[in-house]
Order: sequence, then C-alpha cells, then structure tokens
Amino acid sequence: MSRPREDRAGGAGSPAGSGPAARHTDDPAVGPARHLGSVGRMPRWLKIGTAVVSILLIGVIAFGAYWAIRLQSNITKASLGAGSDKTESALDNSRDRMQILILGSDTRDGKNSQYGGADDSTGYGHSDVMMLMDISADNKRVNVVSFPRDLLVDIPKCIDQKTKQAFPAQKDVMINAAMSEAGIGCAVDTVNKLTGLEIDHFMMADFNSVKELSNTVGGVDVCISDAVYDPDSGLRLPKGTSKVEGEQALAFLRARHAFADGGDLGRIRAQQAFLSSLVRKIRDDGTLGNPAKTLQIADVVTRNLTIDEGLASVPTLLTVANRLKNIDVSKVAFVAVPTVPAVSDVNRLEPAEPAASQLFAAMRKDIDLTDPTATPSPSVSPDVSAAPSAEPTPSEVATTYDKAVQPVTVANGSGVPARPQEIIQTLTAGGFTQLARLAAPPVAATAVYFGAGYDAVARDVAALLGIPAARVLPAAGVNGVQVYLGSDPVGGTASKDAAVDLPSDIVNQTAGDVVCQQANPALITP
Repeated sequence: MSRPREDRAGGAGSPAGSGPAARHTDDPAVGPARHLGSVGRMPRWLKIGTAVVSILLIGVIAFGAYWAIRLQSNITKASLGAGSDKTESALDNSRDRMQILILGSDTRDGKNSQYGGADDSTGYGHSDVMMLMDISADNKRVNVVSFPRDLLVDIPKCIDQKTKQAFPAQKDVMINAAMSEAGIGCAVDTVNKLTGLEIDHFMMADFNSVKELSNTVGGVDVCISDAVYDPDSGLRLPKGTSKVEGEQALAFLRARHAFADGGDLGRIRAQQAFLSSLVRKIRDDGTLGNPAKTLQIADVVTRNLTIDEGLASVPTLLTVANRLKNIDVSKVAFVAVPTVPAVSDVNRLEPAEPAASQLFAAMRKDIDLTDPTATPSPSVSPDVSAAPSAEPTPSEVATTYDKAVQPVTVANGSGVPARPQEIIQTLTAGGFTQLARLAAPPVAATAVYFGAGYDAVARDVAALLGIPAARVLPAAGVNGVQVYLGSDPVGGTASKDAAVDLPSDIVNQTAGDVVCQQANPALITP
C-alpha cells in the first residue's frame, strides 16, 4: 500500500491520480493515459549507454583529480630571490620570454645519503649543476647557458627567506656556493648580478631525479671517444655509443675527471650532450604526445624537484612543457660561459673578457645564439630583457666621487698601437688620472666594462669618450673600469639592430647535434 509523499511544508502530497496527466480521464483512479506514460520511459539501450558514459565520466574526473592532487603534493617550494628588488612586470608564463635557472643540488640527505655524508654538503648544499634556460617569447628557440661551478663571482648580500638571517656580500667566491648559506634565492640573485638579467623561475633537482628520469624514458644514449673508467664517480663506459640509465646516467653527469682534460669544462660539455640526447629521445619517442608517459615523467620530476612559488602548480608546469614540445632541436643552443684560469687561483675560473660580457649582452637583447644576425623575436610584453644596471644611461648629474683615484684600464683591441695614447689623453683631460693600459685580442666594437660599484664611473667614462650607453656592460672579472678598444672609431654610434659581436664558437652544440665526448687520456682503459 502506498504512503502519501510528504511535501516541503511537512503535509501530505497530492493524490497519485491528480495533476495534469490525470485530467485525460474522468476516473482519477485510472492514472495517466497510456500514450503519456510511454514518453516517461527510457529505452533499455539508452539507459545502459547513459550509465556507462556516467561511469566513464566519473572515472576520468576522479583520475584527473587523483593525478592533479598527487603531482601538486609532490612539489616542494622555495623563494625565488634572497632580498633583491624585482624591477620587471609580472610574467605571463604562457606567452612571455622566460628564463629558468636549473640547479642540481649536491645535498647528501634522504635518498642521496649514499653519495656522501652530511659533511660533504653544508647548509643548503652546493649547486652541482647550474644552467640558465632561456625560452623565446615565440617558442621557436631555447638557449641553455652553463655556469662552471669553479667560476669565481661576486655574491650579493642575501637574506635567508626562512630564517630572515642576513649574509654579507662576498667577492671572488665559487658560484656553486652561492646558495649554501641563504638558499636557492641567493643563487638566483648571484646569476642576476653576473648577467644583468632578471630570472623568472628556478628548478632544483637532486641526484635521485636523474636516476629515476633516465629509467622512466628507457635510458639515454651517450658517446665517448675511448673506453674510460672514473673511480670517483663510478662511471665506466666502452668506446662509442652506450645507453645509460639509473646509476650510470648519474655517474655520467657527475663525472668530473672522465672527459677532456679532467676539468669542469669537459664535464659541462658532457652534461650538455646528455641533455641534447634526452631531448631527442623524448621527441623521437613521442613522449609529450603520450598522456600516460607524460604523467610518469611528471610524477618522477615533481617528486624530486624544488621550484619557486610562481612555478609551483601543475597547470603552470604543464604550460611550460607545452611551450617546449614543438621547438626545433636545432634551435636549442647549449652554451658555456667563456672563462679563463683565474688570476687569483689557477685552479679556479673567471669570466673571459670581452667574450663573457658579449654573451650576457646578447642574452639581455634576446639574440638567437645560433644565428646572431637574425632579428630578435618580438615579445608580447614590453621589452624588459635588460636590467637597468646592465644598460646604463649617461647621467648629467654631477659626480660624487673623486675621478683622480678611479682605476681605469685601456685594453687595446683596435690593432692600432697608437690608439690607447689618444684615449688616455682624453681621459686625463677629463680628470681620470689613475690609468693603465694592456694588450688585448682584436674586437670590432669598443665597449666599457665595469666591476661591482663602478657603474657610475663607467657611465662617465663612456660619455667622455662618446661611447654609446648600450656598450657599457658589467663584468665580474674587471677591477674598476676597462675601456676595451675596438676597430671602430670611438664616438661612432651603433645601430640598435646591429649584429652582436659574439665569438664564432660561442655555441657548444645544439640539441640536434650528436656529439662524442673526448675521454681524459689519464682515465682511458683497455
């Protein structure tokens, strides 16, 4: 027997036979007419189909939610800077030019404890790998610039964003120690200071990430000229091409003595060759077009990754990955900062001038390093590629320093022996008397380079000599100010779109090049 349905007010519902359908018959007890009842029924096949679609839809939503939550929970975040002021406008991660500092940490805790004790890495650890990935606004090219970990640089004052402890600025410190006291943000600030750029994001991975990622993609092909064994890293490879994964992939990237002359530059070239091979592997296997494989890689990467807050969401990471998936591998350029043995310590490196400053200037101008004569790609946002300190404008304000004690060197790269004397006379007449000269390799364009704290002096020197402000450049290896004379007449102006004067061998390789590493003769095995 049916019970009356309760309405929202708590009373009895309408009789079953009442309502519009019941009006088709004079007898309320009969119910609705037959032809109206058929409209209310759903065919069996449609019911089954609807149920299946509903189950699939719920499954897809649940699957997507599971992976979104899992990947998001994997992510570890840290501050992008360590107290430096940001001058650029907010970045559109999907459309703007983007620079990401990629770091490999040598921290020996957790899963990395097998690679040494806690004493092997202090504080936040050192950056075992440091690369700056620069993605163009049109997504047509990528520059990847490696910084040798033995490179001596000036580290700015940094504040640990967790403890708020301040650390004073340091001079002539290995760049891999920049993050050891105040964290990753200090490494970002140091690279900003060195290059004149303003980095948008960072990604830091540890030893374990290399092993897991190489396993996930099924190994990476590498090549070496001779059979080699490096006891420090554990790398053992036969002559020719080998597929490395897991521990051997990590050993290949960590090996410091296995390549070239056993120095850091040989290690950098090997790392770049590994990444080039990894890029080709992912492209040729269609990995980014395979959702299951992409999720596997995303899971591996996010489990072992520390990134800044602006990048720390799954949608943002997917946006960056989507920008990279269709780039021509021949337009992925791998570069190393030009260096020479440091004057203060021949076992360390310092930027080679003018090549290093020319590289940084080309990066600030968003130049295609594989084709420096090409027109720079248009940016969607206003041009903010150059930091204000990197492209100074001559000031009309009276100087507040003593010109007579400012160190100014004239480096003669003009090929004309008498040229420096002309410049020295002009500088002396302008009040600069602390002058020196030196011979230098020939260059085409005259430029003024300055060390930390000498930017105002450099601006005035350039204005006195009629050198365009665009050619006044910071240089970590310069003490004071250096006027590097080129074959052009001082006082001439350079076209805004003029080709950047870069060394012809500035690009080590592109991701499309298959390069075989030269084995260190001291470690070659039979």
